Amino acid sequence: MDQYIIIIIIIGFAALGMAWMPSITRITKISYSLFYVILGAIIFLLFKNHLPVPDPVRYNSYAIRMTELVVIISLMGTGLKIDQPFSFRKWKIPFRLVSITMILSIIIVAAVCYYVLHFDLASSVLMGAVLAPTDPVLASDVQVGPPNEGKHDNIKFSLTAEAGMNDGTAFPFTWLAILLLPGYQQADIQNWIVYFLLYKVIAGVLTGYLIGRFLAYLFFRLPEINNKLETRDGLVAIAATLVIYGICEMIHGYGFIAVFIAAITIRNYEMTHKYHKNLHEFTDQVERILLSVLLLLFGGSFVGGILDHLTWPMGIFSAVFVLIIRPLTSLPATFKNSFHIKEKLAIGFFGIKGMGSFYYLAFALAAGQFLNAPALWSLVSFTVLLSIFVHGITATAVMNRLDKQFVRRNFRKQPVEKIPA
Repeated sequence: MDQYIIIIIIIGFAALGMAWMPSITRITKISYSLFYVILGAIIFLLFKNHLPVPDPVRYNSYAIRMTELVVIISLMGTGLKIDQPFSFRKWKIPFRLVSITMILSIIIVAAVCYYVLHFDLASSVLMGAVLAPTDPVLASDVQVGPPNEGKHDNIKFSLTAEAGMNDGTAFPFTWLAILLLPGYQQADIQNWIVYFLLYKVIAGVLTGYLIGRFLAYLFFRLPEINNKLETRDGLVAIAATLVIYGICEMIHGYGFIAVFIAAITIRNYEMTHKYHKNLHEFTDQVERILLSVLLLLFGGSFVGGILDHLTWPMGIFSAVFVLIIRPLTSLPATFKNSFHIKEKLAIGFFGIKGMGSFYYLAFALAAGQFLNAPALWSLVSFTVLLSIFVHGITATAVMNRLDKQFVRRNFRKQPVEKIPA
């Protein structure tokens, strides 16, 4: 049986299934991520003699590029769908989540891995950096809907903005773990602060803002000046994502930050314009196609033995992290706030882990020689699996219930599309 033919058939059916998965999720109240992971395990079990084993340890470079692509596309889509205009005051909860909550999570995870699981220091810090960020890719069930949907939802806005922001802000700590490896030439705390923390973050912010402003001018202002230059194709969102990410990485900035900042900049240029919906819809469709494939591969990795190095203490720690550490570390970020206690608890509980964690781990393992890489993959994979299971069976039902109690609708005027002069 031709392996290539089997692969393209599987990809075709996976992508096709994504057209109905949102409806299936609404009916079953179970996230489609869980369905795809289970389906992936079944497929690779049935065709184990005809398909290559999806082993991220062996195929680390593929894991980097595939997760990198889906994350940057997700970051663009995430930024484009946030209706809340940007300001430090209105975005204070997401900023607290990516500072207070993330830092506390990194410290606690690193401490547990070092003192309880007996990882070396570099691996412990790496686990903190890998597990702390929430994921923009797998969190669609707890994120805001399409642009200009006319809802004000404290929970979904906070979780959406947090997922978009912290997939870049966790990068300095991934580099810190790499620098802590024995014999690493750049192992200097001053170098980490100046270059990996300050320069690369600032470069990402400035690149994203400047290119975002330029693209927003092309998308919205230029058609008003000359209607012959009007474009309403959603595909430019993907093109913009690749350009922004590539330019930022070329100057050694954090491309994840640049993409999200650019998306927010474009979104805030003409908040009520209908074109935002076109841009978001295309990124969402491409993201879901890529995600369907990655989730199948993730499910198949369990057949390939990705959890072979998981120990009972590691499994217990994963459960404690998902169910206790993340919720508790979010409380300081929401403590002095007018949100209802149910909203605060939901923000803390739905800190979903996913593709961003896989990217950071694969990236770090390619950059340095960490001890016992298979065990690190087992821990991260089990944590993501647990998050998919726990959040996948609770998110839709809980969010629907909270939506009826707390969400305010029609808080914005209807979107408009300006007629070119």
